[in-house]
Amino acid sequence: MAGRATAGRTSGRRHRFGGRIGIAVVRGESMEPTLSAGDRLLVSYGARVRPGQVVVARFPDDTLVIKRASERRGPRWWLVGDNPDASTDSRHRGAIAPDDVLGVARLRVWPRPHLL
Repeated sequence: MAGRATAGRTSGRRHRFGGRIGIAVVRGESMEPTLSAGDRLLVSYGARVRPGQVVVARFPDDTLVIKRASERRGPRWWLVGDNPDASTDSRHRGAIAPDDVLGVARLRVWPRPHLL
């Protein structure tokens, strides 16, 4: 099953990490053991992405996902799940355009707060 995201509300305030902030909810098992279904993440939308960061992205079919930005392949991002056996990611969908990487997850806020 693909690790999907449900994007929550975003704040109109700018902050030190980039553009807007919001909450995303993890769905599925693709990011286990790092993240589990139901985890709530604080996301910095419009932030600069670096390899190794957990991101919220949009696949070409408009599915929102939470994946790890593994590496740049040319101008595009290669996204992978931490649980490859349960992940639909760039191995299946190809590299993602930079504009489709919407934000960087900074913190799991619920149920166990933890920096990402």
